[in-house]
Amino acid sequence: MSNPEVERSIEAILMVVDEPVSEVVLAQIIETPTEQILESLHNLQNRYENDFRGFQLRQVSGGWRFYSHPDLAPLVEKFVLDGQQAKLTQAALETLAVIAYRQPISRARVSAIRGVNVEAVMKTLVTRGLVEESGVEHETGAILYSTTSFFLERLGLNAVSDLPALAPFLPDIDGLDEVIASLTD
Repeated sequence: MSNPEVERSIEAILMVVDEPVSEVVLAQIIETPTEQILESLHNLQNRYENDFRGFQLRQVSGGWRFYSHPDLAPLVEKFVLDGQQAKLTQAALETLAVIAYRQPISRARVSAIRGVNVEAVMKTLVTRGLVEESGVEHETGAILYSTTSFFLERLGLNAVSDLPALAPFLPDIDGLDEVIASLTD
């Protein structure tokens, strides 16, 4: 195998690893002598550094792995932390569920279903790219909202029709009647 092919193979493997991979393991997988793997690793490492890339190839803990460049640490930290802070509140999750299952739906209708004003929550969902305006209700002129492709991506769905059926999560009517009866006694 030529050096460019070996280097491409190394890049492809190291792109998907969670922990460092030794040159011996790379040699076994690529079926190339360890010396050639080691030479290719050093060539790649030097090339990335000379090309002023946003990542580095480093030898750590007995293996090789890609890492973001240390001088970009503040930017990477900001990206990672912003992603962790993207958790939705219970109110936002409930509102998102109503929209997902009843779309397209107006803000007023979502408020009526939830029994609370959802204006601030709707703004949050739109800002985060989970919900978008999708038309206007003919009778009232209200703006209609639907979930976005980003919403589907985050849930790992291909289409809204892939959402699980809602009925199994609803209380059965007989059980609900018993609960209501016990509360009124």
